[in-house]
Amino acid sequence: MSRPQSLASRLTFGTEELKDLLLAWVALGVAFTFFYERVTATSIAAFVGSQAFLVALAASLLTAGIGFLLHELAHKVVAVHYGQIAAFRADYGMLALAVLGGLAGFLFAAPGAVVHRGRLTERQNGLIALAGPVTNLVLAVIFAPLAVLGIDLAWRGLSINLLLAGFNMLPVGPLDGKSVLSWSKLVYVLVAAPSVLLAAAALLYV
Repeated sequence: MSRPQSLASRLTFGTEELKDLLLAWVALGVAFTFFYERVTATSIAAFVGSQAFLVALAASLLTAGIGFLLHELAHKVVAVHYGQIAAFRADYGMLALAVLGGLAGFLFAAPGAVVHRGRLTERQNGLIALAGPVTNLVLAVIFAPLAVLGIDLAWRGLSINLLLAGFNMLPVGPLDGKSVLSWSKLVYVLVAAPSVLLAAAALLYV
């Protein structure tokens, strides 16, 4: 009788998935850079050609980018744990909207999703959805002590992960909150209420 495969051995990444993750990581990094640096359509040409752009982009890739990657990886890990065949697929239209939104002074960060196939219970589906926002909350907790010390990169990491958690817990469209709410109203309220409130607070200091 063969042993069941470990989670690590089942957690594989195809070429197309790695390409989508890379494109989404870079696009979100650019979107958050434009948003945080208050770049507009009239100032974009001068800004993109400056050293300040490279510094700001590196900060966004290390904060928004890592927050996004770990968010999606959390979805995938839990899905694979429940026996799913799972992979991230980028939504190129939404990535373009994120970049344009950053220029316009707002963000709609829905770069794609981890798609999976296989039979799931409502609870399992809810836990897969919950894994992403909870990961962002954990990252926010990690960044928080350094942000209190006044480290700019840590503050950006804190605020971005709070925004990602709060936004994804909204119970609309393809966002994680809808699946969590369908599974458990109690769990949804316990996670969504602080996530949305903290995200709103973060917006006040962006």
